[in-house]
Amino acid sequence: MASSLRTDEEITRIYHRHVDMVYRICFSYMKNQTDTEDLVQETFLKLMTCKKQFESESHEKAWLIITASNACKDALRHWSRRTRSIEEAELPAESAGEEDTGVLEAVLALPNKYKTPVYLYYYEEYSTAEIAKILRCPQSTVRNWLSRARKLLKNKIGRR
Repeated sequence: MASSLRTDEEITRIYHRHVDMVYRICFSYMKNQTDTEDLVQETFLKLMTCKKQFESESHEKAWLIITASNACKDALRHWSRRTRSIEEAELPAESAGEEDTGVLEAVLALPNKYKTPVYLYYYEEYSTAEIAKILRCPQSTVRNWLSRARKLLKNKIGRR
């Protein structure tokens, strides 16, 4: 094995540090546990074969965010999407209140181009400048996406 590949210990540390975040990103796209788990696994398999050396933990995190998002987008582009079963649609998050579940459902219902910026901004606490770097787009685009996402969420949540 080439020496530039990561050791098992290094991969394990990265996995434990970021698996929850990668899972949330994948779930926001896939909306079901099975596909989400597949894409989390695919993301970390890509990490195992990636020879890129990360400059810092934040660089490592950004790489995982982009890789997970791209894997999900590829899967959505190539798979015929299955509809969610009634049982899945009816299951609220067990620890979340009814209001929290509604917000989460509204966020998950956002178009894909809005989900990632909303997640990065509100859950991972990245600035718009950092998100623009991660998504390789202008800061003004990120601000517009966040603004549009907020309006969509306000309309969706405000209707109930």
